[in-house]
Formats: sequence, structure tokens, C-alpha cells
Amino acid sequence: MSLVVQKFGGTSVADPERLRAVADHVARTRRRGDQVVVVVSAMGKETDELIHLAGQVSTTLPGREMDMLLSAGERKAMALLCMALHDLGIPADSFTGSQAGIITDTFHTRARILEVKGDRLRQCLAAGKVPVVAGFQGVSTDNDVTTLGRGGSDTTAVALAAALGADACEKYSDVPGVFTADPRVVPDARRLAQVSFEEMLEITATGSGVVAFRAVEFARNHGVPIHVRSSFSWEPGTWVREEDPAMEQPVISAVTHDTSEAKITVTRVPDKPGIAARLFRSLADENVNLDMIVQNVSQDGTTDISFTVPKTDLPAAVNVCQDHAGEISAAAVLTDDTIAKVSVVGAGMKTHPGVSATVFETLAEHGINIEMISTSPIRITCVVAAAQVEEAVLALHGAFELGD
Repeated sequence: MSLVVQKFGGTSVADPERLRAVADHVARTRRRGDQVVVVVSAMGKETDELIHLAGQVSTTLPGREMDMLLSAGERKAMALLCMALHDLGIPADSFTGSQAGIITDTFHTRARILEVKGDRLRQCLAAGKVPVVAGFQGVSTDNDVTTLGRGGSDTTAVALAAALGADACEKYSDVPGVFTADPRVVPDARRLAQVSFEEMLEITATGSGVVAFRAVEFARNHGVPIHVRSSFSWEPGTWVREEDPAMEQPVISAVTHDTSEAKITVTRVPDKPGIAARLFRSLADENVNLDMIVQNVSQDGTTDISFTVPKTDLPAAVNVCQDHAGEISAAAVLTDDTIAKVSVVGAGMKTHPGVSATVFETLAEHGINIEMISTSPIRITCVVAAAQVEEAVLALHGAFELGD
């Protein structure tokens, strides 16, 4: 008998018909002899609707109350799914994040999991029932309801799988797996049978929203295999797990893109020790997430520092930079929200030379200018104009012959 954690996203539980279909899926898994723990997201776009509703009654949007509000979406879905399971003769009990023993820090709307107790879930399983857990939420060390941020239900599922010693975490959505590129951009994108944790971290960090980054990070740290599958069929999806050292890795596994970031350039910063440290410490104190950072070669004792941030963090980041411009004797703070990132990811890059040359040559052939470059042992990322990013994805996908 295996223990499986099955996580169903918002599209999978979007309406009563889909909830009944998920209940049937869980029931079939139970009948084949496996134990199941289910994690659900809010139905459809309910989280977005709750955020919109909050904006209609408040301009301050206090974090504690936002968490109390947003966590209601998952509680609704878990109770309805349990009702559907009972109708199929499958005993099931619903649990909020706090009832499931998910303990978080005290940072509202972006809490991080500190501990998963899970005692009540073990008791539920021992009694022959299916625990259905509200994703995306927990309880803080101050005993307040917290939410885990976008993609938090994925993190909930992986954390529970790790704590309960599950054999796998199955992640169900309307996407049947991890593809070599976004199929909406590249029609012949191919579904991958398997990717390593390291590749998936890079794929997720550079634009793919198939699995939340923190969930993949948690899975890697705790050795939890993730099976990315479609909730609309029984076909196999993509396994995300430890790299098999006996298998030769493809040079490039995927081409990803991200249009959610903006670029900030702080010009003519004095090229002295400690200047960048003060600036980036202030950005960190405002919870601004930095991505790519480039510092130009010093000229006349000054340098330009460019970095990318999520567009949602752009106003806060600009305020911090402008506040420090005079203090660090910078000339100006420039912004550009018309940029995008295109990345190639593959474990085989470590042993195959020439990948960088192919990337740069391909983009040059299509007249696509590169504004910034960032690399890791298994990734190359280029910042390009947002208007050209889809052309860049198609070109690179073709250059590395990733299509069907």
C-alpha cells in the first residue's frame, strides 16, 4: 500500500461538476489500495475575486485580515469535496491548515512553513478515512491564520508529503505535465517524461508556473517526488525527482520566458565598497525580491547598477532607490517595465560546450538585442524586449530541436 498526496488546483475544483470528478478520481485511487491525502486550492478564480472584494471595501488591506479572508476559499473547497466523497462511499474529513498542524512564521500573506505536525492527519488515515486539507494556509507561531502566497497550495502538498512520509506528491491541474516550452507560444512543444529537481527549480524560477518554486525547493530538500498530471485524464504526466546518474541528460530540456519583471538602473553610483550593500539591504528590508543584478565596468570612479524585480514590487523598489540616490550620490533612477526574460535550461549544459554561443547566435540572427545576461551551471537567461520574447522562445526552441 502506498501513501499518496494528491493536490488539485483551482481549475480542477472550479465548479460542482469538477468537484464530483475529483471525488471520483480520489475514490478510484483509494479502491486500488492506496492511502490518499488530498490538498485543494480555492475554486476557480475565487482567490482573485476575494482580493478584488477586499479592494472594494479597504485601501489599507491589513495582512492579518487578508489572510483570514483569503483562507476562506480553500475551506469552502475542502468541505464540498468531502461531501462529494461521502456520496461515493469514501469516508473523508476536512482540515484547515491549522487543524492539519501546518505551523508558519508570522509574516502575513507570504508566510513560510516552519513545521508540519500532522498528528490529526495520521489519526484520520489510521481510521481508514481520506483527509482533505485546505491548501495555501497555516497557523503562525502567534496563533494567527496565515497564507503562503501564490502557489501556496503546492507548497502545502509537498510539505505534507514530506511530513507524512508519502511515496509521492501528485500535482493535478489543467496542465498535463512540464513542457519544453509554453505550448501557447510553441505549438510543437513536447511534454517531458522526467526532469530533475535542479532543472525544475530553474524552469520554475525563469517563468514556468506549472509548480510553485517553493514547492519544488521543499521537494528537493526533503526528497519528495512530484508527479505533475492533468486532472482531466489518467495519462502519465511529468515526474520531478532526483537526477538519475546512470542516464545521460539532454543538453537543453526547456526554453522558458517571463514577462512579469521590470528593470531598474541606478546610474553613476560611486564605485566604492559598501555602496551596493547599503542599497540592497534597504531593498531587502522592504521585502523587495531581486532577480538579475548587473554592475557595469567602473568609469571615472562611477558605475551603473541594474537589476530586475517583479512588477508588483516596482513601486516599492523605486521608492527605496530614490530615497538612497542622494545618500549614495547616484545620478538617476531609471525604470523599464517593457522587458522580459528568455531562458534555456538543461542539466546537460554542464558537459556540453557551445550552448551559450548557440543562444547568442540564434537571438542575433533574429535581430533580438540582449540587455542583460545571467547564468548558472544549467541555465542561461537573457533579458530582451517584451515585444520580442515570444519570437525568442520560438527561435531557441527550434535551434535546440526540442519540438515533437
